[in-house]
Amino acid sequence: MNRTLAAAVLVTVAVAGCGAGSAVNDYGTVVKGAKGQTTQVEVGQGDRFSLAVSDNPSVGDSWSLVEVPDAKVASFISEEHESDGEAPGSGGTGYFVFNAKRPGTTEVKLFNCWRCGAEKTPTAPDSVKDSGTAIFTITVK
Repeated sequence: MNRTLAAAVLVTVAVAGCGAGSAVNDYGTVVKGAKGQTTQVEVGQGDRFSLAVSDNPSVGDSWSLVEVPDAKVASFISEEHESDGEAPGSGGTGYFVFNAKRPGTTEVKLFNCWRCGAEKTPTAPDSVKDSGTAIFTITVK
Protein backbone atom coordinates (compact mmCIF):
# COMPACT_ATOMS: atom_id res chain seq x y z
CA MET A 1 0.00 0.00 0.00
CA ASN A 2 1.49 3.37 -0.93
CA ARG A 3 1.70 6.26 1.55
CA THR A 4 -1.02 8.33 -0.10
CA LEU A 5 -3.51 5.46 0.02
CA ALA A 6 -2.55 4.64 3.62
CA ALA A 7 -3.05 8.28 4.64
CA ALA A 8 -6.46 8.37 2.93
CA VAL A 9 -7.52 5.20 4.77
CA LEU A 10 -6.42 6.67 8.12
CA VAL A 11 -8.34 9.90 7.50
CA THR A 12 -11.46 7.94 6.51
CA VAL A 13 -11.25 5.79 9.64
CA ALA A 14 -10.69 8.84 11.86
CA VAL A 15 -13.67 10.71 10.39
CA ALA A 16 -15.93 7.65 10.54
CA GLY A 17 -15.07 7.16 14.22
CA CYS A 18 -16.36 10.59 15.16
CA GLY A 19 -19.99 9.71 14.49
CA ALA A 20 -22.48 12.46 13.62
CA GLY A 21 -20.51 15.29 15.18
CA SER A 22 -20.36 13.64 18.59
CA ALA A 23 -17.45 14.62 20.81
CA VAL A 24 -17.59 11.24 22.54
CA ASN A 25 -18.53 7.80 21.33
CA ASP A 26 -19.02 6.21 24.77
CA TYR A 27 -21.77 7.54 27.02
CA GLY A 28 -20.97 4.96 29.70
CA THR A 29 -23.82 4.20 32.11
CA VAL A 30 -26.85 6.23 31.01
CA VAL A 31 -29.23 7.48 33.71
CA LYS A 32 -32.48 9.15 32.62
CA GLY A 33 -33.96 12.09 34.47
CA ALA A 34 -36.71 14.65 33.87
CA LYS A 35 -37.90 18.11 34.82
CA GLY A 36 -39.16 18.21 38.38
CA GLN A 37 -37.45 14.96 39.41
CA THR A 38 -34.46 14.12 41.57
CA THR A 39 -32.67 11.02 40.32
CA GLN A 40 -30.14 9.02 42.34
CA VAL A 41 -27.04 7.91 40.43
CA GLU A 42 -24.50 5.43 41.81
CA VAL A 43 -21.31 4.74 39.86
CA GLY A 44 -17.88 3.32 40.56
CA GLN A 45 -14.67 5.28 40.70
CA GLY A 46 -13.31 5.70 37.16
CA ASP A 47 -16.66 4.98 35.48
CA ARG A 48 -17.99 7.10 32.64
CA PHE A 49 -21.68 8.00 32.96
CA SER A 50 -24.24 10.20 31.26
CA LEU A 51 -27.24 12.07 32.56
CA ALA A 52 -29.96 11.87 29.91
CA VAL A 53 -33.03 14.06 29.38
CA SER A 54 -35.69 14.11 26.67
CA ASP A 55 -34.78 16.92 24.33
CA ASN A 56 -36.45 18.54 21.35
CA PRO A 57 -34.94 21.93 20.46
CA SER A 58 -37.40 22.31 17.56
CA VAL A 59 -40.28 22.77 20.04
CA GLY A 60 -38.31 24.93 22.45
CA ASP A 61 -36.28 22.66 24.73
CA SER A 62 -32.96 24.20 25.73
CA TRP A 63 -31.16 22.10 28.36
CA SER A 64 -28.06 23.42 30.09
CA LEU A 65 -25.78 22.40 32.92
CA VAL A 66 -26.57 24.82 35.76
CA GLU A 67 -23.27 24.24 37.53
CA VAL A 68 -20.53 21.67 37.27
CA PRO A 69 -20.36 19.05 40.02
CA ASP A 70 -17.60 18.88 42.63
CA ALA A 71 -14.59 18.19 40.38
CA LYS A 72 -13.07 15.89 43.00
CA VAL A 73 -16.09 13.58 42.66
CA ALA A 74 -17.05 13.84 38.96
CA SER A 75 -15.74 15.77 35.97
CA PHE A 76 -17.85 17.07 33.08
CA ILE A 77 -16.75 15.85 29.63
CA SER A 78 -19.32 17.05 27.11
CA GLU A 79 -22.92 17.66 26.13
CA GLU A 80 -24.27 15.51 23.30
CA HIS A 81 -27.58 15.18 21.46
CA GLU A 82 -29.07 12.27 19.54
CA SER A 83 -32.21 12.65 17.44
CA ASP A 84 -34.94 10.01 17.40
CA GLY A 85 -35.42 10.43 13.66
CA GLU A 86 -34.48 12.22 10.47
CA ALA A 87 -37.72 14.16 10.07
CA PRO A 88 -37.76 17.86 10.99
CA GLY A 89 -39.03 18.29 14.53
CA SER A 90 -37.96 14.83 15.67
CA GLY A 91 -37.32 14.74 19.38
CA GLY A 92 -34.35 13.09 20.91
CA THR A 93 -32.19 12.83 23.98
CA GLY A 94 -29.65 15.21 25.46
CA TYR A 95 -26.68 13.56 27.18
CA PHE A 96 -24.42 15.25 29.72
CA VAL A 97 -21.33 13.05 29.94
CA PHE A 98 -19.12 12.76 33.04
CA ASN A 99 -16.26 10.73 34.50
CA ALA A 100 -16.51 9.53 38.10
CA LYS A 101 -13.35 10.57 39.95
CA ARG A 102 -13.15 9.88 43.67
CA PRO A 103 -15.61 8.47 46.20
CA GLY A 104 -18.12 11.03 47.41
CA THR A 105 -21.45 12.63 46.63
CA THR A 106 -22.24 15.65 44.50
CA GLU A 107 -25.27 17.14 42.80
CA VAL A 108 -25.83 18.04 39.16
CA LYS A 109 -28.66 20.31 38.08
CA LEU A 110 -29.78 20.49 34.47
CA PHE A 111 -32.15 23.30 33.54
CA ASN A 112 -34.54 23.26 30.60
CA CYS A 113 -35.37 26.84 29.71
CA TRP A 114 -38.38 26.16 27.47
CA ARG A 115 -38.72 28.65 24.62
CA CYS A 116 -36.46 31.18 26.32
CA GLY A 117 -34.38 32.10 23.30
CA ALA A 118 -31.15 33.99 23.95
CA GLU A 119 -32.32 35.27 27.35
CA LYS A 120 -31.80 31.88 29.10
CA THR A 121 -34.43 33.01 31.62
CA PRO A 122 -38.13 32.22 31.21
CA THR A 123 -40.24 35.37 31.00
CA ALA A 124 -43.44 34.49 29.12
CA PRO A 125 -46.08 32.67 31.21
CA ASP A 126 -45.90 29.47 29.10
CA SER A 127 -42.11 29.51 29.28
CA VAL A 128 -42.16 29.87 33.08
CA LYS A 129 -44.71 27.04 33.36
CA ASP A 130 -42.85 24.60 31.09
CA SER A 131 -39.26 25.33 32.16
CA GLY A 132 -37.76 23.26 34.94
CA THR A 133 -34.82 21.58 36.60
CA ALA A 134 -33.77 17.95 36.61
CA ILE A 135 -31.61 17.13 39.63
CA PHE A 136 -29.19 14.21 39.81
CA THR A 137 -27.51 13.18 43.06
CA ILE A 138 -24.26 11.47 42.07
CA THR A 139 -22.60 9.01 44.45
CA VAL A 140 -19.22 7.63 43.47
CA LYS A 141 -18.34 4.42 45.36
